[in-house]
Amino acid sequence: MLHINKAMRTTPCALLLGALLLTAGCQSAAPANTASGAPEPTVSAVVTATPSPDGGTADSLNNGDAAASPQATGAAAGDTAAAATLSQPTAVRLASATSGWLGGAGWIARTDDGGQSWKQQYKGDAAIGQIFALNDTMAWAVTNKQELLATTDGGQTWTAAGAVPNNGFLHFVSAKEAFMANAATKDGGRTWTTLQVPASSVGDPYFHDAANGWAVTQTDGTGKVERTTDGGRTWTTVMSRPLAAPLNGALIRSAGPNDAWVEWIGDSGMTQTSYSLFHTADGGGSWQTVIANSTAGGGPAPGFPLEYNEGPKNEGSRPGPLYVVDRQTAFMGGSCPACDKPNTIGWTKDGGKTWVNGSAAFTGYGEALLAMADSKRGWWITTDNAEPSVMYTTADGGKTWSKMYMFARPKAGS
Repeated sequence: MLHINKAMRTTPCALLLGALLLTAGCQSAAPANTASGAPEPTVSAVVTATPSPDGGTADSLNNGDAAASPQATGAAAGDTAAAATLSQPTAVRLASATSGWLGGAGWIARTDDGGQSWKQQYKGDAAIGQIFALNDTMAWAVTNKQELLATTDGGQTWTAAGAVPNNGFLHFVSAKEAFMANAATKDGGRTWTTLQVPASSVGDPYFHDAANGWAVTQTDGTGKVERTTDGGRTWTTVMSRPLAAPLNGALIRSAGPNDAWVEWIGDSGMTQTSYSLFHTADGGGSWQTVIANSTAGGGPAPGFPLEYNEGPKNEGSRPGPLYVVDRQTAFMGGSCPACDKPNTIGWTKDGGKTWVNGSAAFTGYGEALLAMADSKRGWWITTDNAEPSVMYTTADGGKTWSKMYMFARPKAGS
């Protein structure tokens, strides 16, 4: 399962459960003192979702509006502080279809009932930018101060584990080994080594494991995807396309040693951004164009000629979060800042040969969050700077979504 969040995208990312949790969509750092003054984790009461008028806890929605449900409140008077804390999530990670973590401005919370209720497990003074779970008990979180937090007991305790070397996408492949853009650790994040990457790289490189990695480069009007099978010592071009305009970003995720989903981000204008998504399942020997979104404001989709507008297209005028489930399945949100309901979602379940645009459209003008447990079950969270964030869940692969939880309204000026 692979997940993209706000901290991972270069312009306006997880892993399958079990084995795919090990594969996760960028300089070295000195060891961090594990007693470096990080705030002590705190545990509060459970916060539950407000029941809907028919007595349930979720409204079955397709083209629903988040404003239709009342704001979630605590189940008891002591929950008020916790409910107020759980506002505007900034990171998500699933451990299963029913359990996982959310992070926000100074908090981490966990659910074990599919998002109907949340227990705040950690409270600090830094915002959570990423969460990665190796399994149901072992997880890590990255703060906006580049601190690394870790838990080995399902989140009951979170402790300082070191410092991260960059703002790339963090994914662990074992309890000790992890990769983050062009950096790797073998001691759980206490120390990091820098991996060699090609010159003229765009966006963050991605290392699936110690041997296999991918990078996007651009030189002389040409965009390339390059691959390494020896840990970055040598790189080979496996895709090359002329560029009508320079790349402004790139994002890579992988669901296997020979698998890569590569997003190229082009120009922006009039709240529109052009982008393309390519997929290979054979180490770069062949490529499938999954999405080619040209826009009036951003020009042609990267890797395609001027005036190109044939698709395949994702809904929305800007790219949303990308979540790769396996070598056949990927979901991607779309964003339309000029629309009343700006959040849409689409998917492929045949490796990118066909793209399906779902009919759901939700409000929320912040960065959406997306996480899928498998090809059918997952979470989609819409956010907003003024209105409550809302969590939706699907059990049928994105065809329908149920409103599961509404978070506290953001405080004015936050």
